[in-house]
Amino acid sequence: MEEKDTQCDNVVDGSASAPVIQFKPPLYRQRYQFVKDLVDLHQPKKVADLGCGDTSLIRQLKVFPCIELLIGVDIDGDKLRWKGEKLAPVLGHFLQPRELNLTITLYCGSVVERDSRLLGLDLITCIELIEHLDSDDLARFPEVVFGYLSPSMVVISTPNSEFNPLFPAVTLRDSDHKFEWTRMEFQNWASHAANLYNYSVEFTGVGAPPAGAESVGFCTQIGVFRKNGGKAAESCVLEQHAYKVVFTASYPSLQQERFLRLVMVSEVSRQVESLRVRYLRRLKEQRDKELGNEPADTGPEAPMLCFGPAFTEVERDRIKKSPKPFCVGNKFFVPLKRLLAYPKLNRLCISEERMRSVIASSLILSCDGSAVVVELYDYFDHLFDF
Repeated sequence: MEEKDTQCDNVVDGSASAPVIQFKPPLYRQRYQFVKDLVDLHQPKKVADLGCGDTSLIRQLKVFPCIELLIGVDIDGDKLRWKGEKLAPVLGHFLQPRELNLTITLYCGSVVERDSRLLGLDLITCIELIEHLDSDDLARFPEVVFGYLSPSMVVISTPNSEFNPLFPAVTLRDSDHKFEWTRMEFQNWASHAANLYNYSVEFTGVGAPPAGAESVGFCTQIGVFRKNGGKAAESCVLEQHAYKVVFTASYPSLQQERFLRLVMVSEVSRQVESLRVRYLRRLKEQRDKELGNEPADTGPEAPMLCFGPAFTEVERDRIKKSPKPFCVGNKFFVPLKRLLAYPKLNRLCISEERMRSVIASSLILSCDGSAVVVELYDYFDHLFDF
C-alpha cells in the first residue's frame, strides 16, 4: 500500500495544506532504506512485498545481487499491470548479465488469501499495509503471513498515532486507513502474533520527531520479526493459487548458458588481446635495446598499449603463479589457466574444463585445448610501430 506521495511525508492527508514536518530524506525513502539495509545485511534470496502498490520498493530491491525471486502482491491489478512494465529487463541487463537468476512476479489478490507460490520465502515486507485492512482481514493476516507462509523474516511498518498531534488537524493520516495504532497497541499485537507463531520481534522506526517531542517516538513504527530456528518453512502442502499473475519477467544471468558464453567469450577475447599487445610491446623494447634505440615514449601522449584495472596483491600473486602466454612462430598462445587467474574470469568460479566447453565454438583453441590461440600480429599493429 506504500505510495511515493504518502501524505505525511510533507502534507497531511494528501491535501494542499501548508507543509508540516519536513523529513529528510522523505519518509517513504527512509522506509525503503530500512528494508534495503536489512536486505544488505541478511542477503535473502526470496523476497515478497505484500501490498506493493506502485512497486517502488520492488524496483529498488531488484538491484540486489543476492535476490533471485522477487514477488509483489497487491489488490489493484490495473496498477500492477501498468507498473510492471518498468520492472522488465532492458538492454543494459543483457549487456551485463547478473551473476544469479532473478525472476520478478506481480500477483493480484488479497494479502489475507493463501497462495502456495509464496511459500519458502526468506523475507516478507509489509510497508504501510496493515492499517488498510478491515477488522476481519486484520484478524486473518497473522495466520496467513506468520502461520501459513512462515518466512524466515517479516518486516511490518505502520503509522505511529502518537506522532499525529504534531500534524495540524489530523486524526488518521489517510482516508483509507481503518485504524492507526499507538506504539503500545502495535507492540501488543505484534508480540502476540510472534508468540503464537514462534517468532521473535524487535521494534524500531523511521522518521525521528523534532527536538522537544522525542517522547512521541518515530513517525513510522516498524516491527522486525525473525522465525525462531531461522529457516523458512518447507512447502509440504497442497498447491493453492489464490492470486492472479499480472506480470512476470526473468532477467539474464550468468547461470544461463547463452549469457555465460557471451560474457566469457567477450572477456577472454579482451584479455587475450591485452596480453598479445603487452607481449608485442616487450618484444619491441627488447629489439630497441639490442639496436641501441631510444626507449618508446611513455609520456601522457603515448598510445595506450594495454588496458585493464590494477590488481590487488592477492590477484597479482595468483596471476604470477599461472602459466605464462607464449609464442610459437606467428601464433600467440594464452593458457586457459592464465585466463582463469584474472579477476573477472576468476569470479565466475568455473573450471578449466567448463571454460573450454563454453568458448570452444567461438574461439580457436590449441590442439590439446589448453590455450586460446590467436595470430601474433594484427593488421592494426603498425599503428603502434610493432
